[in-house]
Amino acid sequence: MSLVRSAGLQKFRQSVEALGGDPEVYARRAGLPVDALDSDELLVEDSALAAVLEIAAADLGCPDLGLRVGRAQDFGMLGPLAVAIQHSPSVADALACTSRYMFVHARDLSVALVEDPDGSHGVVGLRYSFSAGKRPLPQATDMTMLFLHRAVEFLVGGRYGLRSVDLPHQPAAPRSRYEDAFGARVRFGRDAALLRVPSSLLSRPLDGVDETLRRLALAFLSQQSSEARPLVTAKVRTVLDQSLGTGSTELVDVARALAVHPRTLQRQLAAEGESFASVLDSVRRARARTYLTTTDMPLSQVSDLIGFAEQGVLSRCAQRWWGRTPSALRQEARSRARPRA
Repeated sequence: MSLVRSAGLQKFRQSVEALGGDPEVYARRAGLPVDALDSDELLVEDSALAAVLEIAAADLGCPDLGLRVGRAQDFGMLGPLAVAIQHSPSVADALACTSRYMFVHARDLSVALVEDPDGSHGVVGLRYSFSAGKRPLPQATDMTMLFLHRAVEFLVGGRYGLRSVDLPHQPAAPRSRYEDAFGARVRFGRDAALLRVPSSLLSRPLDGVDETLRRLALAFLSQQSSEARPLVTAKVRTVLDQSLGTGSTELVDVARALAVHPRTLQRQLAAEGESFASVLDSVRRARARTYLTTTDMPLSQVSDLIGFAEQGVLSRCAQRWWGRTPSALRQEARSRARPRA
């Protein structure tokens, strides 16, 4: 299993809702936690992220969904990595930083400079790839490649001489939609996903560089490790998700299930910027939303199933989670589900 930050789904909800779809339905079908649609920091399976794009594109009859989401995404979704990239001295430095620290965003995703596959003088390839021998599904590839293209435009302040775009799959949407999105020729069925760019681009300096911000971002990134990503949080979430409503969600029992001492588990979560209470709250929030938006069970039963002693606790939490009552959230979901006239 390979994990990516849920930031990769940024703008998925808005893009799907603009097309009249229900992103939460697609998330559940893909095996994604619904909270991943509204948070940048959850760790989700890469296969589920790719699947939700394919499921939504097929259901909505929108073959260019990946392009739509990629066009809407913001460079800042990369978090501290975006800061380090943006404040690099040159494009070459920015790409080196991206290549070195991309694992912070996605463990098995890589961006690297390669020789131009056509052998053209003065042209290099900016290649996107996943784990060895694995190709992402078309919608996810389209989304990521367009985001990568727009990120380069953001860094240099506009067009940068993109020669062409290579994609490993056949076009999911009409070719014209791809070429309108990238502003360049797009070639399909190629060996790798890459942008063919002028080699002179690499020496271009970036404007507005703040060396202090860059050092701070790099200091944070250098403390991360591809072998020590926040997997403990994901494990705790899995145990709690399985136990909620049927077993114990106490710290001591979750620690026992993971074969660690409770204090050790608390320290491990703290090292990942989490606490046991915050993870449990997130799991309860996701489960409550599912029950409230997909079932008609009484609120008292929903409260019991997510481990609350009384219905009033659910109401207070709903105000904190969504800024509305459980009944209001349920009514909104029903309104969206009604067929349009």
